[in-house]
Amino acid sequence: QVQLVESGGGLVQPGGSLRLSCAASGVIFSLYGMSWYRQFSGKERELVAHISSGGGNINYADSVKGRFTISRDTAKDMVYLQMSSLKPEDTAVYFCCARARWSTQCDYWGQGTQVTVSS
Repeated sequence: QVQLVESGGGLVQPGGSLRLSCAASGVIFSLYGMSWYRQFSGKERELVAHISSGGGNINYADSVKGRFTISRDTAKDMVYLQMSSLKPEDTAVYFCCARARWSTQCDYWGQGTQVTVSS
């Protein structure tokens, strides 16, 4: 059974930092590219960051470039999203997604973790 479990969300003040974690189980982690998406209230999910299965290719949404960093630890089957200089407009539910090398869309999703940026 495949599971993606996010953690690390919470309430933070503008300008602050948070690190989201996503623990994967039930998959051969090294075969999956990993992404973070976020969903604003009443909106569709949008891609925040993606890291390839080997870690060599990384891309970010323009809105988070220079502020967010995605990384993965294949030994621990974990993917992280380090978020810095947070803004109120970053407030959303953040989801972890696993996409197999041969897939064109996410194969598995986590349950999401709420990030709220507010003073």
